[in-house]
Amino acid sequence: MQNRIKAALLVGSLAAGSAFAAVAPDKAAELGKTLTPMGAEMAGNADGSIPAWDPTGGPVPAGFVPGSGHFPDAYPDEKPLYTIDGSNWQEYADQLTVGTKGMFEKYGADGWKLHVYPTHRTSTRPDWYYANTAKNATGANLVAEGQKIEGNYPGLPFPMAQSGLEAIWNHMIRYGTDSNQDYDTYYVDSSGKSVLATSAHSVSVYPMFKTPEEPVGEKIWTMLRIDYNAPARRAGEILLVHEPGADYTAGKGRQAWQYLVGQRRVRLAPAVSFDTPNPGVAGTTTYDDSFVYNGSPERFNWKLVGKKEIIVPANNNKFVFEMDVEKALGPKFFDPEAIRWEKRRVWVVDSTLKEGQRHLYSRRTFYLDEDSWVAVSGEMYDGRGNLWRLQYIYPAVQYGNNNDFVSSYGAYDLLQNIYNINGKPIPGKFKSGSGVTDDKYFTPKGMARSGVR
Repeated sequence: MQNRIKAALLVGSLAAGSAFAAVAPDKAAELGKTLTPMGAEMAGNADGSIPAWDPTGGPVPAGFVPGSGHFPDAYPDEKPLYTIDGSNWQEYADQLTVGTKGMFEKYGADGWKLHVYPTHRTSTRPDWYYANTAKNATGANLVAEGQKIEGNYPGLPFPMAQSGLEAIWNHMIRYGTDSNQDYDTYYVDSSGKSVLATSAHSVSVYPMFKTPEEPVGEKIWTMLRIDYNAPARRAGEILLVHEPGADYTAGKGRQAWQYLVGQRRVRLAPAVSFDTPNPGVAGTTTYDDSFVYNGSPERFNWKLVGKKEIIVPANNNKFVFEMDVEKALGPKFFDPEAIRWEKRRVWVVDSTLKEGQRHLYSRRTFYLDEDSWVAVSGEMYDGRGNLWRLQYIYPAVQYGNNNDFVSSYGAYDLLQNIYNINGKPIPGKFKSGSGVTDDKYFTPKGMARSGVR
């Protein structure tokens, strides 16, 4: 059975105009048995370096106070199992992403290294999410050239993904819990100088998961509002994004609005998508680089390459919740002592730009964590096929909140020798829950009412 499932998962990209059928009931029955309720392999790997999935969600640290918004390191006494640096990285090349190998080739002699810790597979979801995921395994289908899902309930749409498109949809509408935070975004230029790009307050909510008993249909997956307060030229700006839960067909998909102080009005913002440079990180990456990947998949052909054991950032609670980001910014890369790495099983999804479509990137490769289907790393190539940018998410676990991730993320630009960090909360400034009581907060009218004048 397992061999047949793995073979099915290696099917290539979705053919234009066709729809993939949901998996057969006998395959779906493996969920919760040999596969986790999310479709990951229940067992560990052959040499024990990746353990079996822990359905309990793992340890809750003694210093955790429910409702505090602070989620300390659950493994403060652990030491690295080994360190990969410029002298030995080729011995581990088959366990590294293409982007990580590119970093060693460029910065290995300058001290780039990975401290690899024991792996902890503690990703869990609510029972209703698992139940809906089981329904989706046999009931959800991609239609309209992969731009729409039919028959899905709020949960993972494709726990036994059969194509690259199905796999990337799993990331696109991944599980999320409401939160709000204050954060600073930095980039480090080619001279090694760190620059504050923006300071902001962001609030994220997930309407799709509020009524889990109902089909997704036209529900909104997430609403994100960002209120900028620095630098001075951007203070008072507001960005609002509504992201769909199942439909990116023509006339559907993302809706975005901006409030600009100079114009003193709210306007639609269709350019907040695809390869428009993101001013939140001073244009050092694109809007669809956020969270490693987001938005409509329409401009690329997608292929599910297969599953690999890869070393990626994981369980970075100390970095995300306790460290001032400025202290981790080195002249060429993050201080290696700040980041925790683990060996994980990931799905590799490759994408190439469709003929006739426009994008800064000609190719993109993503690595999706098998337990959560969150994209934890990615690579972007320029029009000549050169590796240009690479990204990592630095996941931190919210204990007692279904172990949802707080995913700070950043990108390295290997051609321009710059890097950035985005979405990392200022220590003490992250809160579970939206904190919003005004129903209009996530509407254009609410933006206009609270805008600076």
